[in-house]
Amino acid sequence: MTKQEHSTDRSAGAGLPSRQAKRPQEICESLKDWIVERSLKPGDRLPQERELMAMFKASKSTVREALGALQTQGLVRTRTGPGGGAYIAEMDGTRAMELLGNYFFFAQPTIGDIYALRKVLEPEMAASLVGRLDEAHFQRLHATIRLYDHPPANLGEEYRQRLAELDFHSVLAELCPNPVLGFFCGFLQNLLRSLAICRRIYGTPNPELRESGLNYQVHLLTALHRRDEREVRRIMYDHMCAAQAYMEACEAEMTSQFLRLAPRSAYRDRNEQK
Repeated sequence: MTKQEHSTDRSAGAGLPSRQAKRPQEICESLKDWIVERSLKPGDRLPQERELMAMFKASKSTVREALGALQTQGLVRTRTGPGGGAYIAEMDGTRAMELLGNYFFFAQPTIGDIYALRKVLEPEMAASLVGRLDEAHFQRLHATIRLYDHPPANLGEEYRQRLAELDFHSVLAELCPNPVLGFFCGFLQNLLRSLAICRRIYGTPNPELRESGLNYQVHLLTALHRRDEREVRRIMYDHMCAAQAYMEACEAEMTSQFLRLAPRSAYRDRNEQK
């Protein structure tokens, strides 16, 4: 064998594992297409393992790896015993947002990053609801507001009220006729809930925050009742601007307090070591 032939042979051998590694992913994507083409719904059963092996001309381990990938993505669930097998799972929106949120686990966005998008998306999301809400929808939104339309009795209730204020926006996002717009508005709200700095801010007593947010939301519902799209958009934009200003001011104050306390803490630790 010549040097060139040996090199070519070695390259082909090196490429083989890579191709094998891609095969489960190819089957995974093909199965997604197969499910969509047949308009299958959550609860519908996928073909048995042997049928899938024949369908894709793949080994048992490759098919199982593909099904495992779909299960990790939350699209498939498996059952054992009589009637067992792989079934299409219903993808919960909250679960999908949690999985997407993991992308930011080690590189969390700032409050400003999140509100830069909220200021653009939420006014459009709210405007899209004009003329689409019935009495049951309004009752649901008013029920959410009732959770924080009064001063809290303690810090625990105040924290729950902050989250309920976000829930008001989550309900709007859920009702949004554009599922993509609604999902991303809900995702941004979930990011706020998960940020450590936001949890600290929400846990700090501030009656002005509750009263300001409540005022914007009551006026927003009034404009939605009147079907005033322009006013709905304006109120939501002003609400997002005010919320961003408040949250970033709190963030700056907490950072300043930390920096003032940090040198003292370091000095105390050095003295204790002596």
